[in-house]
Amino acid sequence: MSTSTTTSTPRSTTTPRTHLPVRDDDAPPPVPRLAIGAPNADELFVRVGAWVAAVAIAWLITQRFLPLAGLPWFLIVLFVGGVAMTALLTTMTGTWVEVKDRVAGAVITGGALVVGAALVSTITFVFLRGWRALLHTNFFLDDMAGVDPKASFDAGGVAHAITGSLIQLGIALVITLPLGIGTAVFMTEVGGRFSRVVRTVVEAMTALPSIVAGLFVYAVLILTLGFPPSGFAAGMAIAVMMLPIIARAADVVLRVVPGTLREASLALGASRWRTVWHVVLPTARPGLATAVILGVARGIGETSPVLLTSGAANFLVTNPFEGAMNSLPLYIYNGARSGEPALIDRAFGAAAVLMVLVLVLFVIARLVARPAGGNRRGLVRPFVRALGTAVRKIPTSRSSS
Repeated sequence: MSTSTTTSTPRSTTTPRTHLPVRDDDAPPPVPRLAIGAPNADELFVRVGAWVAAVAIAWLITQRFLPLAGLPWFLIVLFVGGVAMTALLTTMTGTWVEVKDRVAGAVITGGALVVGAALVSTITFVFLRGWRALLHTNFFLDDMAGVDPKASFDAGGVAHAITGSLIQLGIALVITLPLGIGTAVFMTEVGGRFSRVVRTVVEAMTALPSIVAGLFVYAVLILTLGFPPSGFAAGMAIAVMMLPIIARAADVVLRVVPGTLREASLALGASRWRTVWHVVLPTARPGLATAVILGVARGIGETSPVLLTSGAANFLVTNPFEGAMNSLPLYIYNGARSGEPALIDRAFGAAAVLMVLVLVLFVIARLVARPAGGNRRGLVRPFVRALGTAVRKIPTSRSSS
């Protein structure tokens, strides 16, 4: 019997060497990678080439084939031709899904450009027509008492109209802010059969014509209760217009607040009222500010309710119960239809002041609604902070029991 021995070769225990890359100066420069979603050469050709072809088609149709002279017709044909060429070129290289995607993108982009162009052209036109009045300091500090309609811009101003607009808007906000947000809280947090009736009434009032609101306040306050035409009556009419806007927008905002926050607060022992006051409303504060801004934008530009319930005055009135009180929209209306070039220019200057005033109110509302500490990291931290506030507000007697 023979035995065989097997010899094993010992493995190398040495670590392999690491080879560091060597820079090659003669190598070509690296090609940058395209970002995720970045268009390739074919997509760029489709996007740019479609609109270049649309420009040529629009020129041929409007300038050579059909009697469609003018810039509006050229832009209309350009937009239709651009969408058609985008769909045609995408069909040659892409799928049906890509065709629908690019056509939808072209239509949405075109709509956004139309809205932006309308906004920019309106603002530019107003400031170009009213810039001569805006250059005079007295335009913001004086009223039109004793000023001739044909007087130069060195005399008179819109101080009485600015003051009247702010007073009337303040009266409307004092009324609509608690009522509008309270109505939204009732529809969202309380519910029930009656909330459906309230929601239906609010939605119906959203489309209420302003002249109807003015007639309602005129019939109730002035004819029935005997109030004189004044800034208070105008503020009440503006409040009727603002209330459904604020209530409807606040209702939508409160619905967005997650139900888990309410459940967590109630599970920790907080009452329904404390949950709404310390959790729901602080969480929805930015959205509620937007709702108030929408109401202010609707109310500050109303003319017919102010004309019916207050009337116009050429002098400064600070007491809303003392008779006629002018406002910026009413001043603009009377100046634009006067036929006097100087008054028309003053009206355009007042329109520019009105736009700036709305912008200032918008900025103030956004600053007031800004989360504490300048937090901009989403909605998680406001949720947690609001929930912690509700827990700290729970009475100790309830927790001890």
